[in-house]
Amino acid sequence: MRLMFNEVRNNKVKSVFLVSFFIVLIGVLGAVFGIVYNNLYFGIVLAIVVSIIYSLIGYYSGGSMILKMSGAREVTKKEYPHLFHTIEGLTIAAGIPTPKAYVIEDSAMNAFATGRSPKHASITVTTGLLKTMNRQELEGVIAHEMSHIKNYDIRFMMLTAVLVGIVTLLSDFLLRSFLWGGHRDRKGGGNLTIILIVAGLLLAILSPIIGELIKLAINRKREYMADASGAILTRYPPGLANALKKISKDPDPLVDKANKATAHLFISTPFRNSKGFVAGLFATHPPIEERIKRLGEM
Repeated sequence: MRLMFNEVRNNKVKSVFLVSFFIVLIGVLGAVFGIVYNNLYFGIVLAIVVSIIYSLIGYYSGGSMILKMSGAREVTKKEYPHLFHTIEGLTIAAGIPTPKAYVIEDSAMNAFATGRSPKHASITVTTGLLKTMNRQELEGVIAHEMSHIKNYDIRFMMLTAVLVGIVTLLSDFLLRSFLWGGHRDRKGGGNLTIILIVAGLLLAILSPIIGELIKLAINRKREYMADASGAILTRYPPGLANALKKISKDPDPLVDKANKATAHLFISTPFRNSKGFVAGLFATHPPIEERIKRLGEM
């Protein structure tokens, strides 16, 4: 039998490992960029400065931007009492401040959490989910999103999104440096210079793809972790499992205002699922059948 606490611990370790690899990739890109301009420290300092700027922008404005992009509106307890009672009850179990409640007017069954910390968090659900889920299933979904908040998954995923942005930006700088002839300033070296140019070009081209794959892999691990953490909160894994079964059978899973920038936040992909190995590598979420299976083993 798969133990819930083991599932949480294993996914934390895997996520930290993937982010560590991400940081190494950025360091290598910065170093190569510096070498191209004959100044290793310049490349490293540039990577650090860009990282800080991107992080501050994402940290302080990411949550509000996501809510606006998704068409979410804040609701009151009088308007949706059952949603508020579920959030308040699970907040006590999680031991965190009560998140704000938002709703998206959409027939698709979905939900997501956002906010840079538990004190600045919110949980958003679609009207389609509220109309379809019973009490235990809604608790399972809210517990999943509450776990993202408690585990600082939102901040964690914000970090990975920032890292992808940095990798893409540095890769673009590196490519432009070759186009502008920055590498021509290097004198001598013969074959070593050619090898450096080829390696730099390959790194500049492949790094954004590698970065995106790492981000998506991290997100899939965090989804498994939130499933396990949510099951710990409710002490009833079938609640979330049954909710996921309903979501998987949704005849119209498309969330109208969802986009590629926000898709990873939802409890299930807000787009139509694609099959195949390559599609699996670029999937924002793990297979919903596997998530249901793991919950059944807890």
